Amino acid sequence: MTNLLMLIPVALMLGGIGLVAFLWALKSGQFEDLDGAANRILFDYDEAEPPPADGSENKN
Repeated sequence: MTNLLMLIPVALMLGGIGLVAFLWALKSGQFEDLDGAANRILFDYDEAEPPPADGSENKN
């Protein structure tokens, strides 16, 4: 019985922490762009520099 008296407040506290974390994520805009992450993995966006426009690439 004493275990139950200890586990109920712990469970309520963990649930409250989860609720606060969810509300913080919702308020900070974590769920605004749901399709962006899904589309980002499909396309290869290289951050590399483009080749020179004058055609003077180093061809070994």
